[in-house]
Amino acid sequence: MLTPLDIHNKEFKKSFRGYNEEEVDEFLDKVIKDYEQLYRENIEIKENLDRLNSKLEHFQHMENTLHNTLIIAQETAEEVKFNAKKATELMIKEAEVQAQKLIEEASNKVRRMSNEYEGLQKQDQIYRMRVRNLVQAQLEILGEVVED
Repeated sequence: MLTPLDIHNKEFKKSFRGYNEEEVDEFLDKVIKDYEQLYRENIEIKENLDRLNSKLEHFQHMENTLHNTLIIAQETAEEVKFNAKKATELMIKEAEVQAQKLIEEASNKVRRMSNEYEGLQKQDQIYRMRVRNLVQAQLEILGEVVED
């Protein structure tokens, strides 16, 4: 690429019927001035473009990172929900097993108490029968004593 210095240092050969040297120099000075400005603007635009491309890459990287983070967060949320569901199911099963165990224990206790009650009723009947027999025996003895 041509630089303003290249234009400034360019020398042309002189010929017999050439252009007016002063006019050419004045025009070249204007061209150099305009070219310098364009050259600087071009450098600034390139620097700005590089800076913007760098920012764009940074934002694209951030976008990718955020996208990946969002995916991981969604997967983690699904995993947490799945684990919570499994834990809930496990707690329900444990509660059902414990409830069944309590029901069985209560049923066993009712059976034991029922058997114990039946045993006590039998003992009561035996006791009453013995007391009745004892009272009858005593009455018979008293009846014999009275008759004598």
